[in-house]
Amino acid sequence: MLLKDKLFIGGQWIAASGRELIDVHNAGNGEVMGRIPAGGEKDVDAAVRAARAAFETWAGTAAAARAEFLQKISDGLKARADELAKTIAQEVGMPLKLAGRIQAGLPIANFANYARLVREFQWEQKVGNSLVVREPVGVVAAITPWNYPLHQITLKLAPALGAGCTVVLKPSEVAPFNAFILAEVIEQAGLPKGVFNLVTGFGASAGEALVKHPGVDMISFTGSTRAGKRISELAAQGVKRVALELGGKSASVILDDADLPTAVKSTVNGCYLNSGQTCTALTRMLVPASKYDEAAKIAAEVARGFTVGDPLGESTKLGPLSSQAQLERVRTYIKKGVAEGAELVAGGAEPPEGVPQGGYYVRPTVFGRVKNSMTIAQEEIFGPVLAIIPYQDEEEAVRIANDSVYGLAGAVWSKDEARAQRVARRMRAGQIDINGGAFNMNAPFGGFKQSGHGREAGVYGLEEFLEYKSLQLKG
Repeated sequence: MLLKDKLFIGGQWIAASGRELIDVHNAGNGEVMGRIPAGGEKDVDAAVRAARAAFETWAGTAAAARAEFLQKISDGLKARADELAKTIAQEVGMPLKLAGRIQAGLPIANFANYARLVREFQWEQKVGNSLVVREPVGVVAAITPWNYPLHQITLKLAPALGAGCTVVLKPSEVAPFNAFILAEVIEQAGLPKGVFNLVTGFGASAGEALVKHPGVDMISFTGSTRAGKRISELAAQGVKRVALELGGKSASVILDDADLPTAVKSTVNGCYLNSGQTCTALTRMLVPASKYDEAAKIAAEVARGFTVGDPLGESTKLGPLSSQAQLERVRTYIKKGVAEGAELVAGGAEPPEGVPQGGYYVRPTVFGRVKNSMTIAQEEIFGPVLAIIPYQDEEEAVRIANDSVYGLAGAVWSKDEARAQRVARRMRAGQIDINGGAFNMNAPFGGFKQSGHGREAGVYGLEEFLEYKSLQLKG
């Protein structure tokens, strides 16, 4: 049992203002794995005040010195990589081996990468008679989700600290223990008091208090589009800068000249990563109508190869969902897909066999002959549910791909790379994989439309936390 009864504010571990604790459940068996404080308005106020008090000194600290702290944090996380992987595997449900590479590995790499970027960044530039300088935006409220908990924290915290901002972090109460490990690493690294603060709690109390606080200059949020809209409304009252990374319903467009087995297998893998709890998941697979039968058969075979089980198990390829609420949500969508007339190619709403009791397990599911107007093609399910949508020609494929309120990611498959790029350029999304192109931590990450605004990762993520200032020089 992990019991965390203190918050990290102003460089100290202090008791929350209230006594309420939040139960955190193990995704693999449903048992309570620990408890955290349910922080509220008083705790948020103390954290923001600490961040505000530390801001001027931290903003004036040399970039090279800030970079050194980022590298120390990377090294500290690396020393606890195994602990992080196991913790997040239990919090979220990602199989342990994958959690080691992704849930622990990416944050370690990104802190080190931002240490390098901060050292190399051009902080000022002469433009005519003006000296244009980049300065930190101020106190940042970072509100993060549960699906890639430490990775999403890192994509906000590392560039914000590197930019010279101070931060108050409110992680998801579903997967919070990794944030406590991070806070311990930061404390050990000797980051000045108040530069980083951790407050846990529910979104409706701690999250809203943080967004509304007059001492906060910017909110960086990753999560649902619904919550993003609420944050935008609250932040608008203070004319605060807001960066949002929200939902997705990404289309994988398989063109008629593509290597069909490779494209289908990769799309299913892209849909099922982290049990489908991925905002960029390739949940809509668009295939030529003439190749639908073959594509559906391949997809079903790949889906059946995803062994469902305990995330700590050696043979597990698909772990549980993160919570009981998420399990019920995904099963409801599967039932709705059947009710609306989609062809159930693999999986279904019934619980999988041979999995641990109490865990939040769902069958890897494939729907075929889906119309893009169906609920399962329009709404973000956040589970291992793939919709195969047949199309007649390239024009229709592009139209279907763009027929979504979201625009976060996508994929295009073709033996003709120039053709694939032409199609990708017509897709209204922030990140398009061409023939399985690899994830790039230095490329901008973010969405079009209701997938949000602003960009994370690389130098683009650093610039989100900076303001321009022009010094007009005489002579």
